[in-house]
Amino acid sequence: MSSPSETAPTDDALHTEQRTAAVVYNPVKVHVETLKRTVAEHQHEAGWAETLWFETTEEDPGGGMARAAIEAGADVVAAAGGDGTVRAVAEVVHDSSATLALLPSGTGNLLARNMQLPLDDLPASVRTIFHGDDRPIDFGELRVERDGGDRERFGFLVMAGLGLDARMLANTKPELKKRVGWLAYVDSLFRSLRDADAFEFRYQLDDDGNHSMRAHSLIVGNCGQLQAGAILLPDAEIDDGVFDIAVMRPRGFFGWVRIGARVFWENGILRTFRRSALAKTVVGQKLVTASREERPLRYLRGQEFTARLEHADEFEVDGDPVGRIVAFRARIDPMSLTVRVPKPGDDRHGSRQVP
Repeated sequence: MSSPSETAPTDDALHTEQRTAAVVYNPVKVHVETLKRTVAEHQHEAGWAETLWFETTEEDPGGGMARAAIEAGADVVAAAGGDGTVRAVAEVVHDSSATLALLPSGTGNLLARNMQLPLDDLPASVRTIFHGDDRPIDFGELRVERDGGDRERFGFLVMAGLGLDARMLANTKPELKKRVGWLAYVDSLFRSLRDADAFEFRYQLDDDGNHSMRAHSLIVGNCGQLQAGAILLPDAEIDDGVFDIAVMRPRGFFGWVRIGARVFWENGILRTFRRSALAKTVVGQKLVTASREERPLRYLRGQEFTARLEHADEFEVDGDPVGRIVAFRARIDPMSLTVRVPKPGDDRHGSRQVP
């Protein structure tokens, strides 16, 4: 006869059997049958309950589905789609005790890139849902005001901004983006530059009083990496409790060239340098400080940022154009969103892709 210790399930087994995952997926971005088959394999291996499935629609990119998943008892809600799906799901998960998981698809996958999560390894991404660790990160909260006085609220994970980048996204041709992915933004960039008039705005950063500035782009970021290896915000960390803010104010064509060199090359070097021992010396700190003061691209940092424009302009949130606004307030909610990440050294289903 077996002893109780040989037959009774462990506390970990009891906990695991009670856990439930849900997948909120964009049917345009994923191969549903392959995804369901892969999830089923890892779910059964982990001993979790049956996974819940929710399909997004054109009217609802994932928020309503994430809410339904949490109400149904999901402990982990995985977003399978592009940046829009991730943001919509994260807004809901942020207000709950559930954890967000990422099944990257689409053009940007900016949160996954900045967290160095698997991008093109479906088994590794799915395995993380059931066997990963939980990592708390910062979450951005936005309140925007429209030209007519209407107000809206958004959450964001990566960046939100005004000016050239928002106009570029608004000008991107959907059919071209489907064919060539992020390269469609290059076409849109050149078309937007023709309309890149600077804008006047007043701002307040934390309790530092009111300031006025003229710029071509204003970007508030929770993390700093873009597509194609570009780094807009070299000091940004996703769990440091502050925003990094970039203000682009070039003078003429060569000012834009200087910003391009900074974003596509120098910021990567600066980010590496900032993590070195030399950066902690007095000389290193002076070099880092001087790099932030370069005139065409100014950097600020803080926990709450408010801006009001002289005239309405395009606004984007995590790569999605959301229309024209006249004012916005961004506030950081430190370490308030939990994301599933691979366990260190877990490479049983392929190597992790580090962008």
